[in-house]
Amino acid sequence: MNFTEETVLITGASNGIGRGLALSYADEGATVVMCDIDEEHGRQLVGEIREKGQQCYFFKCDVSQVSDIEHLFQQLDEKALEITILINNAGASEFKSLFDLQVKEWDQLINTNLRSVFLFSKYAAERWKANHTPGRIVNMASTRAFMSEPNSEGYAASKGGITAITHALAASLAETSIRVNSISPGWIQTDHYDQLRQVDHNQHLARRVGTPEDIAKACFYLTDGANDFVTGENIVVDGGMTRKMIYKH
Repeated sequence: MNFTEETVLITGASNGIGRGLALSYADEGATVVMCDIDEEHGRQLVGEIREKGQQCYFFKCDVSQVSDIEHLFQQLDEKALEITILINNAGASEFKSLFDLQVKEWDQLINTNLRSVFLFSKYAAERWKANHTPGRIVNMASTRAFMSEPNSEGYAASKGGITAITHALAASLAETSIRVNSISPGWIQTDHYDQLRQVDHNQHLARRVGTPEDIAKACFYLTDGANDFVTGENIVVDGGMTRKMIYKH
């Protein structure tokens, strides 16, 4: 896999999985374009990546706001940054009782997690189609699209929507040679990994909790230019946790 000629746009890149993806793609030689509402940590990440002599850019963007997304793509055009890979990673979680969850909170969650996938994919695909670029999109869903705990209606709905829009986009964009896939992470620990308990690791068939690097490896596979036979797919990366029986004997 060679990403030295690729420019990857990662949403929600300042923290968590997005941060890990930005570092991983930069290490593989890609030019990394990051956006996030968290400008402070985004700027810190830029410094960290550039210290290693790697190429990257950061733009502040609230992905729940249409105007912010439109402005971001205008900035990319102005700087002649022609992305070849889009990773729709930005997301928010709000676990709240159905009886307390307000409509505006529901809308904010859906706009951040799901509508942003539609808008970023639309604006990227428009440019790729015009330039005959075989773009690649990876949408970050979740195993919570397939299983739930109480008080997770908004998050589950948004992540389930991401898996659905992924295969719809793959079908719609097939004639343009744009591939669209999604990843459903399970438990991915983004900090303080050493503080996890053995019981946490033992919940997984892989006998450990996941890391952002595990998601990066899946992204590399899905965005490798040579893997053009994989599209419309959702890959679960959860250490086997959702396949493990939970009955106590």
